[in-house]
Amino acid sequence: MAKILISTDSTCDLSKEILSERGIKQTSLHVLLGTKEYSDGIDIVPDDIFKYVKETGVLPKTSAYTINDYQNFFFENLKEYDYIIHFTISSDLSSTYSNAVLASQEFEGRVKVIDSRNLSTGQGLLVLKACDLKEEGKSFEEIVQVMEEERFHVQTSFVVDTVEYLYKGGRCSGAARLASNLFKIHPSIDMVEGKLVPKKNYRGTLKKCIEKYVLDLVEEYKSYDDTRVFITHASASDDVVSLIKEVVSKNFSFKEIIVTVAGSVVTSHCGQGTLGVLFIKK
Repeated sequence: MAKILISTDSTCDLSKEILSERGIKQTSLHVLLGTKEYSDGIDIVPDDIFKYVKETGVLPKTSAYTINDYQNFFFENLKEYDYIIHFTISSDLSSTYSNAVLASQEFEGRVKVIDSRNLSTGQGLLVLKACDLKEEGKSFEEIVQVMEEERFHVQTSFVVDTVEYLYKGGRCSGAARLASNLFKIHPSIDMVEGKLVPKKNYRGTLKKCIEKYVLDLVEEYKSYDDTRVFITHASASDDVVSLIKEVVSKNFSFKEIIVTVAGSVVTSHCGQGTLGVLFIKK
């Protein structure tokens, strides 16, 4: 049987434990805090970003894994594996996908790069689904075929605690920022066709808004893959995370609920306290 490596970039927000347990290899995007460069998921944590933004008022910048980086990554791993299926952050958000595709072309069909059309654990869900298929004994071609279709069925959304990061990133007007602060408005952000777009504004305390957000998901998605769900957050408080886990458990029937902390990409775009529920819909 052919040996297949499932790999991904660091925006998938899968924990080191999951990566190790499922045999997933990861490439790291770069995060720039001023003139200093870090490797996402390796030598930078969300607290570093919060501190930098608080001190400078400027959002960090991210840069893609380069073509040369990818050529080296694929070359080294193809010494051990027959094929590689590599998932990237949405091509609408980064040049990572195009770099990986260009790098893959010299390996004569042994590397397939899949544009997840997602980020964070929306991407992570696809990676784990591919691992499931691999463990079921599916071939390289079969896994690629399923995942090319499945990537359009991921429900990726978040509720934002503060709009400060959206404002600094040009995704929120000054008027919307003021209204959000005055009226305790917490917007939800949805992943649509590979892009992050505003979906709905919730009003009230974060706990109340988070609960309503989950109940809205229950109403909207009656049919879903019950294998697993991710609750992904950017250093949200323990009581908020506990509440959302309780509401998800009570209103959905997922076999596995995985709580994970968002990495540099979601943190940089949406800020501290952001929290989302992500799963594959049918």
